[in-house]
Amino acid sequence: MNQNPLRTMGQQFSRRSWAEPWKIKMVEPIHTTTKEERERAIREAGYNTFLLRSEDVYIDLLTDSGTNAMSDRQWAGIMLGDEAYAGSRNFYRLEATMQKYYGYRHLVPTHQGRGAEHLISKVAIQPGQYVPGNMYFTTTRLHQELAGGIFQDVIIDEAHDPGNLHPFKGNVDIAKLDAVLKKAGGAQNIAYISVAGTVNMAGGQPISMANIRDVRAWCDKHGVRFFLDVTRLAENAFFIQEREQGYRNKSIREIVKEFCSYTDGAWMSAKKDALVNIGGWLAVNDDTLFDNLRNLVVVYEGLHTYGGMAGRDMEAVAIGIEESMEDDHMRARIGQVYYLGELLLNWNIPIVQPIGGHGIFLNAKKIYEHIPQNQFPAQMLAAQLYLDSGIRSMERGIVSAGRDPETGDHRYPKLDLVRLTIPRRVYTQAHMDVVAEAVKYVYDNRASTRGLTMVYEPRDLRFFQARFEPVA
Repeated sequence: MNQNPLRTMGQQFSRRSWAEPWKIKMVEPIHTTTKEERERAIREAGYNTFLLRSEDVYIDLLTDSGTNAMSDRQWAGIMLGDEAYAGSRNFYRLEATMQKYYGYRHLVPTHQGRGAEHLISKVAIQPGQYVPGNMYFTTTRLHQELAGGIFQDVIIDEAHDPGNLHPFKGNVDIAKLDAVLKKAGGAQNIAYISVAGTVNMAGGQPISMANIRDVRAWCDKHGVRFFLDVTRLAENAFFIQEREQGYRNKSIREIVKEFCSYTDGAWMSAKKDALVNIGGWLAVNDDTLFDNLRNLVVVYEGLHTYGGMAGRDMEAVAIGIEESMEDDHMRARIGQVYYLGELLLNWNIPIVQPIGGHGIFLNAKKIYEHIPQNQFPAQMLAAQLYLDSGIRSMERGIVSAGRDPETGDHRYPKLDLVRLTIPRRVYTQAHMDVVAEAVKYVYDNRASTRGLTMVYEPRDLRFFQARFEPVA
């Protein structure tokens, strides 16, 4: 058994049993399918788990986006929705909550995080400008590129190594920022620094507070704006609390507030940390930037006091933000991820380490060493997990990386992963046992598995709708 101390960061998860800080009040029945039914379903879906019907899925770990269980307080808040077209009281409640917990001055609501990414890209990027970031995220990079920006990966090298045990693999490499500055020909050709905490594509890996301060100092030195994706920042705060000197006795909300104070603005998909099924927002400090964003949200989303959300949705988001900052909630949320990861590590199954915040990332490139990367090993691994037990996961590798716009060839990322994403407050420990055993079965039978060929490829964000067939 691997005894590396970085595997389990919190001793509260290893010494004694722990339980979720909630009890179940309502349940949703789920259906178990036969092997024959799953074989039919995955063929009809073109071996793409995004194209499976929900009713054909037993345990759904496709994403933690909008799949969370809302609390009784959130459901009660929905009944307080003010559905006025303009000036809904729920907007002002959400604005005040954002200011309290994240600390930014101005709020622009959007229908979800993607809408916020679109707005900030349209307003803050001039064609040809560079946008450095700590590893790409699919929709973020696409919106930046559609606005004419040129994304540059400035994450530390350790993030591209699944086995590296660096505690903050989401950190920005300041030397890489200097290289981008030189390549761009000056700070005027850098739109802004784009940082996500935690880093999804690296396996849910966090950024340290020390690193975010260093990036702030770099931005101040060169006059570059600094924006943050706070979609899973509460989870990032947990890792700072656990791993960074001086923060053990700080609360999640205190860490989040300090972290945001080093940035000029942020966007959020509220469908993650904020524990809701739809919603998002964009927040900035600069008055002129806010005015431009507020004008543009009316064009693409809705009036500046609802931005694509109903009043009831804004109320649920405000309550969800408060609940996401509770230390007990975050210990249980990441504790469940740790639990699944520990089971797999005990069986020596290759996963991204240290264990991240929102899911377990299987190292498909290592599991299927005999499958070439252009035969999509992670896509096939996700399909095999579904075939075995009806568990839906998702590819995070060559398919998600897309094609290089200059060469037209696939991008070949060093990380070819399958993400087992854990929705918040949805599944029990017994579900995690089932998932772990399914992964072990697929891993033990890996030698007989072959790759896939892509038979349909959309132009943008192909991982959502691409179709595949097994290699003959």
